[in-house]
Amino acid sequence: MLGLETAVSPENLLWCAVGVVLGTLIGLMPGLGSATGVAILLPVTLTMEPVTALIMLAGIYYGSQYGASTSSILISTPGDSSSVVLTLDGYQMARNGRAGAALAISAISSFIAAIISLMVLLALAAPVASWALNFGPPETLAIIMLGMATIVTFAGENMLRGIIMAAVGLLLSMVGIASGFTTARFTFDSVNLLSGLEFVAVMIGIFALGEVLHQIRRGGEKPIRASFRDLLLKKDEAKRIPGPALRGTVLGTALGVLPGAGATLASFMSYGLEGRVGKHRKKLGTGTVEGVAAPEAANNAAANASFIPTLALGIPGSGTTAILLGAFVIFGLQPGPMLFEQQPALVWGLLVSFFFGNLLLLLLNLPLAPVFAQVLRIPYSYLYPIILVLSLVGAYAVGNNLFAVWVVFFAGVMGYFMKRYDFPAAPLVLGLVLGPMLERTLVQTSAMGHGNLLIVFERPLSAIFMVVAILAFIGPPILTALKGRRARAREAETSVSM
Repeated sequence: MLGLETAVSPENLLWCAVGVVLGTLIGLMPGLGSATGVAILLPVTLTMEPVTALIMLAGIYYGSQYGASTSSILISTPGDSSSVVLTLDGYQMARNGRAGAALAISAISSFIAAIISLMVLLALAAPVASWALNFGPPETLAIIMLGMATIVTFAGENMLRGIIMAAVGLLLSMVGIASGFTTARFTFDSVNLLSGLEFVAVMIGIFALGEVLHQIRRGGEKPIRASFRDLLLKKDEAKRIPGPALRGTVLGTALGVLPGAGATLASFMSYGLEGRVGKHRKKLGTGTVEGVAAPEAANNAAANASFIPTLALGIPGSGTTAILLGAFVIFGLQPGPMLFEQQPALVWGLLVSFFFGNLLLLLLNLPLAPVFAQVLRIPYSYLYPIILVLSLVGAYAVGNNLFAVWVVFFAGVMGYFMKRYDFPAAPLVLGLVLGPMLERTLVQTSAMGHGNLLIVFERPLSAIFMVVAILAFIGPPILTALKGRRARAREAETSVSM
């Protein structure tokens, strides 16, 4: 009740609305992302009351998740790393004339995930944060290996190509200073490569520039001429949202409370989960409801759940919450267990404001989904230059130098050839995302086990996750081989009987 009283004050509601609208606009810009948006606008809040400032900054955080999803669906240009997976089915739905429906599914799934994850946040913040402390490097390593096992889902029909692209992603992630050491790898004496390849720049190149080059080669698709009714969500599509959205929410909330896991890993793993248990798993990648609802729900649930370790332990759950942690310090606040006792109005007011912010985002994005979808009616001779300019400006904003623009260019050429020769992009992105986390946890786990990596099988939680990861990776190929053998046996029996 104290939090509700704080959140519904006119001033806090106003700045919550400003935050979510600014966040949506920031998310629409390729390359900016929530972390950059919060960092840029943090100085603006220094004259505000701490609770008002934090409500606005948090609104920018989860508002940008909505905006990033919109650009992923409409122009295959992820506004944030956590929205990469959404391009697989969201953009396909848009190309099939269902852009408005895809945006509506995204908004509804995000809202479902936000409400459920916030209930967990309100009820279990301190206990869940304490539980998350049991996760050391071996457990995190096992979860990352489980995430890598989703390559089976993203690889499509050609498993070998998926593995090759994942290996390329891991190789690209190794550029720069080795984790835990001072050795420079694959830098070719370039100072710009010492910190590694900027993930956002590579992502923009592969998806945005690669798609534009691919469409230009094909002569450009005709703009979508779907009627307004075609852009609205259908009843059968609405009925298919709750299942994958709930599964994505549970997975996203579980991963969000783990420091460093982040929304990107959650969105990839939820998509992989749908590829195994979803009713329409065989149609993933062709523009399905499940392919949009699951990763979008996981993305938003993880973003909200990342506040649990941030508030209860003072440990950032993601890159954006690390910047928000700095905002707490600037305002003279120390996140941790005592914060709930010393600043109850601030903590609960901030958390309750999430409900109003997400409700406002739903009310804004749902009616505007068909309007946003009109972007696809713009002739591509006008749309492609706009996409290119936004992509290059976004890349420059991330790296603050021209080197990031060159990275976009080379990644775009690579993305073009990947599309032309049907190499899946998702495994490469997965390897690039998980590579640094995998290396860091490998080094830490090796140090804990004094060089013995089998320590992961000596701890109950990490052993369970690792066994599940191994089964998830080798299970589908074995089942496919067995089904093929049975089919051949039946054919042989049929030919003998004839």
